[in-house]
Amino acid sequence: MRVREKYLILLVRNESRDCVLGEHVETADTSKKRQTGLLKHERLLPGHGLWIVPCEGVHTFWMKFRIDVVFLSKKRKVLKIRKDMKQWRMAWCLRAHSVLEFPSGTLDETGTVPGDQLVFEK
Repeated sequence: MRVREKYLILLVRNESRDCVLGEHVETADTSKKRQTGLLKHERLLPGHGLWIVPCEGVHTFWMKFRIDVVFLSKKRKVLKIRKDMKQWRMAWCLRAHSVLEFPSGTLDETGTVPGDQLVFEK
């Protein structure tokens, strides 16, 4: 019998820009969920995302779509962003505590930049 791991779903708001980055953001907070990441997805719908915690680097090997990446401090302040990350790439921020992944275009749509403060709501 296979047990499917449950994901905590969050709403992620950019408090600095008064906008929502995603209203259906899954949490990858176990080793298994972090290893799988977005690899199981064919695409990522608008408003969806993945919060990988703890994490300081990501890759897009074997992914089928581009993503926007946000590196966060423990206090959920944006340290670094990577827009429209293509397949077969890597990105990291050694100061990061966690990483958010969103559909490509999310950061441009919301105007999110380093220094912005994000808020997570259940």
